[in-house]
Amino acid sequence: MKVLVTGGAGYIGSHTCVELLVAGHDVCIVDDLSNSHIEVIDRIKRLSNKDLIFNKVDIRNCIRLEKILYNFKPDAVIHFAGLKAVTESVVDPIRYYDVNVSGTISLLKAMNSINCINLVFSSSATVYGNPDYLPYDEKHNTSPVNPYGRTKLMVENILNDWSYLDNKRRASVLRYFNPVGAHPSTLIGEDPSGIPNNLMPYITQVAIGKRDYLNIYGNDYETHDGTGIRDYIHVVDLAKAHVATIEKQHALYPFEVINIGSGEGTSVLELVKAFELASGIKINLIISDRRDGDLAETWTNPDFAFNKIGWKAKLNINDMCRDSWAWQKNNPKGYT
Repeated sequence: MKVLVTGGAGYIGSHTCVELLVAGHDVCIVDDLSNSHIEVIDRIKRLSNKDLIFNKVDIRNCIRLEKILYNFKPDAVIHFAGLKAVTESVVDPIRYYDVNVSGTISLLKAMNSINCINLVFSSSATVYGNPDYLPYDEKHNTSPVNPYGRTKLMVENILNDWSYLDNKRRASVLRYFNPVGAHPSTLIGEDPSGIPNNLMPYITQVAIGKRDYLNIYGNDYETHDGTGIRDYIHVVDLAKAHVATIEKQHALYPFEVINIGSGEGTSVLELVKAFELASGIKINLIISDRRDGDLAETWTNPDFAFNKIGWKAKLNINDMCRDSWAWQKNNPKGYT
């Protein structure tokens, strides 16, 4: 298949492009490089031993998108491009609605112009909000508690309406839990700009000496060790979930929501201990007050993903810590 990947130079996008190319698909990346690096493109080619097409463009530029899609003629689109920091979305919500929602509308207009009818969307478990029950399943109510989550849910609603207009269209929504890890080659991994918004890159930056300590926000949750519990998934497993979705999409409903997680909960302290074992480095910790909006526990039931696309996570928390540390150690300054 010919697959256009928006945000394909980013953390999850780059790993997915490698898996697509290794699986024999042709890839065209669209990325404005606002939160990624041009170096990633060369590394994807080296890892896959395949060539690809790259276009530096903002997906809100519908005219340029239409030209790119017209020339490439994709069979399907995987849509990663967007902003993703929860705290930043609270401070600047209009920017998040502009990029995440308007960008998707621009992409759909471009897809309509060439009658491209298959799309896989990078969504988030953030759309669920506070859990009515755990583990989350795909039938759980959606009530996001921040602008980032609301932009994701708004895009899901748009895709539902888009797919409803033509029963040949397929809009598949993958709601991720907590992606971590890196490609075992250490050529690609997570390289956040500024202060990391996610736990694992913060831990690895403490380990490498870039930061003095890890701040743990709250150790008084009603969990077995008092710290928050999350469902972590290796980024390579997550990338393979996208390939599985693309290859099985013809058999899915026009609009389908699938949770992508390991199905296991790991606390902050458990993740730190697993990382210390993998790296041999003690992580300095400071316990602070809880942050507003943080939940005590979130994890998913992954059975639906297996039933629908034949996918399940194969890598565990030890693999995630090993590969995260290997990436950081071999790329202490990231891609720069």
